[in-house]
Amino acid sequence: MADALLAADENEQITVTRNCWACGWNEERSVSIDSIEITEGEAHVVKRAVLLNEITDELSTIDSLATLKDVLAEVRRQRRLEPTTTETDRDTTVE
Repeated sequence: MADALLAADENEQITVTRNCWACGWNEERSVSIDSIEITEGEAHVVKRAVLLNEITDELSTIDSLATLKDVLAEVRRQRRLEPTTTETDRDTTVE
């Protein structure tokens, strides 16, 4: 639940369902995200996490194994070309 809330965007609605398999009872509730305030954490870490989620979402829609292999090869090629750094924010821009 926490991951879903933290990954939500502004104006998004999250539906939570609880079920009792023994008696058949169920409940559904919706949570609407009106605004997002970040009170802890570093901005570049948050931007990186958002970008990683977007990349993962895009990759999960690719059905072609050949395309996924090409993407992996390109990522590895780019990593070899990058200078070694300890920072997680490498001049990455999030749109």
